[in-house]
Amino acid sequence: MEFFNSALGKNITFMRPAYFIIRGFVGIPHIRYYYVFLFFVYIVSVLGNTVVMAVIIIDHNLRTPKYIAVFNLAFVDLFGNSALVPKLLDIFLFNHPYIPYSDCLAYLFFCFVSLSMQALNLVALSYDRLIAITLPLHYHVRVSHRFMLSLIASFWIFAITINLIAVGLITRLSFCGSVVINSYFCDHGPLYRLGCNDITPNRVIGGMSPHLILSIPLVFILATYCAIAYALSKIATVKERVKAFKTCTSHLTLVALYFLPIIFVYRFGRTIHPNARIINMSLTSIFPPMMNPIIYVLQTKEIRESLRKMFDIKAVSKVSNIHLLS
Repeated sequence: MEFFNSALGKNITFMRPAYFIIRGFVGIPHIRYYYVFLFFVYIVSVLGNTVVMAVIIIDHNLRTPKYIAVFNLAFVDLFGNSALVPKLLDIFLFNHPYIPYSDCLAYLFFCFVSLSMQALNLVALSYDRLIAITLPLHYHVRVSHRFMLSLIASFWIFAITINLIAVGLITRLSFCGSVVINSYFCDHGPLYRLGCNDITPNRVIGGMSPHLILSIPLVFILATYCAIAYALSKIATVKERVKAFKTCTSHLTLVALYFLPIIFVYRFGRTIHPNARIINMSLTSIFPPMMNPIIYVLQTKEIRESLRKMFDIKAVSKVSNIHLLS
């Protein structure tokens, strides 16, 4: 972060508070039940994503480019909820609203990297489906293991870079007034608006990031499905169209689950009560990582088959052990 500060001159003194105060969910009756619900969501998210990752590691048949992206999505979901929820519960459920300055910036960074990677990972999966349906004979050439790993690595570099810039620009701010962040975590917008000096660079990166991380990926995903729909319209029989489309249902469900709540909050966020907006945003951050593994287990035949085989093997081994002991 010294780069951002040295670029402004060595004689500038920054007023940095020892801590910030996270203030969200104020004045909501029975809010502790919501925190218990968030804890339940977190536990299910950890278990579900761990299972998906374990199945992909154990089953050699699932080590394909598509499941490299699925594995990365499960890892991002696990990483994101683990970065957000435990601290959120510590702040609100156990009434520890004070968070040190450096911890707040780290909290912001890790939460936004995970949210960014969720959207970018959906782009990787949409590209996989596009090539699989529109150019099936060229799939193994266009979507190789090396290509998918390179694509995901480039997404990680992009997400880390843009969020490092956002955090770095916050380090050049002086906080001479309020230290209360009106959100459920160290949110970028509410945080930089507390700055006393020029916040124009922060406002610029805050305006650019949603387009780079949300709008452009969503436009790309919609464009891929327009191309997929056009390709499916050329298929002769309805049965073949339905069979091909079924391979996209899990991904489409994930896209809807991730983007629709965000679009709703950004479209109507200013017209609803601040507490309702905070609850909606928290659910938008926490709920998809719980649902993603459930959707893939329920809607993806390969993972269901792999789980069934694993449980069958365990059942057979238990029966064999019982016979040996008897």
